[in-house]
Amino acid sequence: MSARRIAFSTLAFPDATLAEAVALGRSWGYTGVELRLVDGELIDPAMPAAGRAAVRRTASAAGLPIVAVDSSIRLTDDDPGRELRQFLELASDWEAPLVRVFGGALPDGGPGDAGRRARLAAAARVLETAAGVAERLGVAIGVETHDSFSSARVVAELLALVDAPSVGAVWDSHLLAQVKDARRAPERADGWQLVLLGEGEVPVREMLAVLAAGGYQGWISVEWEKRWHGEIEAPEVALPEHLALLSTWMNETEETA
Repeated sequence: MSARRIAFSTLAFPDATLAEAVALGRSWGYTGVELRLVDGELIDPAMPAAGRAAVRRTASAAGLPIVAVDSSIRLTDDDPGRELRQFLELASDWEAPLVRVFGGALPDGGPGDAGRRARLAAAARVLETAAGVAERLGVAIGVETHDSFSSARVVAELLALVDAPSVGAVWDSHLLAQVKDARRAPERADGWQLVLLGEGEVPVREMLAVLAAGGYQGWISVEWEKRWHGEIEAPEVALPEHLALLSTWMNETEETA
């Protein structure tokens, strides 16, 4: 795992064009970009050819590879397969190695619940059907630890049903590792307040050590969710600080390995 492979998500730039976002990221020392927003808007998988070409030119001009294309797809929704294929084609056009998806909602019953098993099996079928397209295009599908799949155990349960090398996990880590920090905030609906890296309770340094011990060579991506949380610091404050701290932690991890 190299400190040179640190990317940032455009989720940090709700009020900037893609050109502005990648130029700033590059100036701060980031070497990759994770696309969630394009010109401040969520990615439209039906983006016309001219728009796709413009995104690729913009990232290329900044010298930043697109390390992932982030969708809002939830595998347990009705018929997500068509949109997933669109995102895979979009990622291929941008030479991005990964499309991020969410698992979605599962019934509250435990592992033995019939409804839950059926929903997991349906999500697995979506992944298996898309896997052939993904492999043909040279793109992988990453299921993020999110929603009812926030537990790594649940993601592993789903992936065990899918026999495809192009399908893996996003730790929020195997295909992509996202990092952020937060502290408990009972007054908030989700129970957490995002904070600058190193100021919260998320064991990011320990996560990096686990990845390094496992031989992880992929990207670490800073996901600063300014789009969803307008109250947090501006990207001009957060992203340079995060890069400096991550680089320090990763260097320390490599030195003790």
